[in-house]
Amino acid sequence: MSTTDNALFTSASIMETVTRQNYPAGTLYVVATPIGNVADISLRALHLLSLADAIACEDTRNTAQLLSRYGISKPLIAAHQHNEREVAEKILSRLQAGERIALVSDAGTPGVSDPGAKIVDAIKLAGLPVTPLPGASAAISALSASGLIHDRFYFVGFLPSKSGQRESILREVQNTAASLIFYEAPHRIIESVQAMREVFGDSRRIVLAREVSKLFEEIHRCPLSEAAHWLAADAHREKGEYVILIEAAATIEDDEQLEARRVLSILLEECSVKQAASLAAKLTGLKKNALYQLALEMKQDEGDA
Repeated sequence: MSTTDNALFTSASIMETVTRQNYPAGTLYVVATPIGNVADISLRALHLLSLADAIACEDTRNTAQLLSRYGISKPLIAAHQHNEREVAEKILSRLQAGERIALVSDAGTPGVSDPGAKIVDAIKLAGLPVTPLPGASAAISALSASGLIHDRFYFVGFLPSKSGQRESILREVQNTAASLIFYEAPHRIIESVQAMREVFGDSRRIVLAREVSKLFEEIHRCPLSEAAHWLAADAHREKGEYVILIEAAATIEDDEQLEARRVLSILLEECSVKQAASLAAKLTGLKKNALYQLALEMKQDEGDA
């Protein structure tokens, strides 16, 4: 058997597995669609979309165009952020009548920084089944290629557009011992990165993942102090959707923290936060990043007192 024949045999076997699975009627199927490359869709998703009685989608034009690439034509239901509650009732009625309804967004997984969560909530409250068909995720794809070594991550999503609200969110997650994941639009990328530098400091590492899975994909890692320069080096970097990752806050063990607080409390009487952290790192042998975060906390606590 040739390599080509083997590939065809494997493909046929997989498709048989897909088609023999049970896809119950009266179920809402949450289907992940490609975030860029049209080939990034599962065989299960394609089969389910071909079985569905209707597809609820964020933008009917975008979904119709996507489905046409796969040779699929189905009735579409507009389900966007402005009509989710209303559409949920219509979808519920159709499910109760025994239909299969697929739920998709313009790209990626519905309900994750995209419309869909309210619809799923309504269907779950009604006691009807909801089945996810996993697929492409910009956040997870970027994380897998980031090289940020930590066993936890915290998904923040899109930051507020107003600077004060944005800073407030960043300070809430500033000391989180997990890799932080954000989404950002191209027209706000520069100001968001600058805000992150002001809150997280110069040396915290950032990963800028632009146009994940698309033709002009770029994934760049650097200290926050260098991020603005990288963005400014190419005008095209202010175009396209971004996933931003910030490395986890450094942590200090309890015994070390007591000593670090003692040293920092003395230094902060005469030095800035940055200077105190630098000197404390030399005195204690602890990481400057962690000491900087601790010094910021101490100053904030002092201000709140």
